[in-house]
Amino acid sequence: MRALIQRVKEAALYVDGVLRASIGKGIVVFLCVEKGDTDTNMEYVLKKVISLRIFDDAEGKMNLSLKDVGGALLVVSQFTLASDCRKGNRPSFDMAEAPQKANEMYERFIARARGEGVSTLSGVFAAYMQVSLTNDGPVTFMIDSRG
Repeated sequence: MRALIQRVKEAALYVDGVLRASIGKGIVVFLCVEKGDTDTNMEYVLKKVISLRIFDDAEGKMNLSLKDVGGALLVVSQFTLASDCRKGNRPSFDMAEAPQKANEMYERFIARARGEGVSTLSGVFAAYMQVSLTNDGPVTFMIDSRG
């Protein structure tokens, strides 16, 4: 499982031109389920997302987690993170999980985040979406459960 995360001041997600979700201070998670991912992969990524100390403390050092600052999550399904661009000019998505399985894990990720007490909003799996965000820093990290 891969997650591209961005620390944001604010973010909004639109589907068909209609606002579906918006958050203030928090993290936007672009989440990709790959073939063979298990709940162990999901738990690893979830723990990292909510526990990474990427928010500034009173001295301006990245020393606080999402939970520490009471921030929110906006989770966006993003199968393109499974792309392989090494050959030719058209990305291969062979490593992306089948849609039904990927959606099930995406929904479990969201439910688990909420179960951890994190305010969590989401996009619509496999929908065409527009995401606007103000990256704070900028601060962006890639989390890969497979190392």
